[in-house]
Amino acid sequence: MILWKIDLKSVNVELINLYWEIGMAINSKASWGKSIVVKLSKELQNEFPGIKGFSVSNIWNMVKFYKTYNGDEKLQPLVGEISWTKHVLIMEKCKDSQMREFYILATKKFGWSKNVLIHQIETNAYERFLINQTNYDETISNEIKNRASIAVKDEYIFDFLDLSENYSEKEMEFELVKNIRKFLLEMGSQFTFIGNQYKLELGDKEYFIDLLLFHRQLKCLVAIELKIGEFIPEYKGKMEFYLEILNDKVKLPDENDSIGIIICKEKNRTVVEYSLRSSKLPICVASYETSSKLPKDYENLLPSNEEIAGKMDYFFKSKDKNL
Repeated sequence: MILWKIDLKSVNVELINLYWEIGMAINSKASWGKSIVVKLSKELQNEFPGIKGFSVSNIWNMVKFYKTYNGDEKLQPLVGEISWTKHVLIMEKCKDSQMREFYILATKKFGWSKNVLIHQIETNAYERFLINQTNYDETISNEIKNRASIAVKDEYIFDFLDLSENYSEKEMEFELVKNIRKFLLEMGSQFTFIGNQYKLELGDKEYFIDLLLFHRQLKCLVAIELKIGEFIPEYKGKMEFYLEILNDKVKLPDENDSIGIIICKEKNRTVVEYSLRSSKLPICVASYETSSKLPKDYENLLPSNEEIAGKMDYFFKSKDKNL
């Protein structure tokens, strides 16, 4: 089985090297037009009758591939790391070199299929990885830390909710449960619903978590608190209280410790940062929108290129290999 996998990887590398050579050759012939490429496509299909991938459109992809990767000290060494189909997807959907590097390395490290890769790109895994406000690096084991950082978002879009202008947290919770399928799709493909107003008992008192989910790959309970206003530090203490009880009384022996997600209408990123510093339990603070627009300062939230490079280097050199 191991030898078979090695052979498949060798075939993939050889095929992509061939595509690279074709792209380089065409790129060097600036005078070549569409008619020449059409002719070349037919000749290649005759020359390699058992190999697919020499359509006119795919040959132009080879040219784009060469132009995109050639001379890029980070991307060029990654040419043979993933399949051609995934390279094409990343070229089409990713706007810059660092974003492409992230998805290539993540696809290699976590073994993402084509469909999983599409889902990760469409749900902004790269941006979530860079701007999520969590304390996971300090509070979650190395085995699942990377998975957890990609499993949560910095902002959730609840544009499917039918809410009045002055809605309450209870009404928001009701609408999310009413639209549970859409809610879980927005949360992510690995979340499952356990219940809302989930009751916790401590002594003679009862406490209720707004929403309780389970993440299949992280193998942990996920407590969600909904807040229709701005995040305040007191919310962290309440979530810590819930997580302590979940870990002590609810989670099963083979499950990982629970994580918390506080979803607020607004948040001051500096306040969140200071609030999470002292917590020893894994908490994410996210915001939400009831329309499908992105935050106005979304691009400005991304760190500098140097910070991105450092964070990616740490992320991909850690031992977490399953996502």
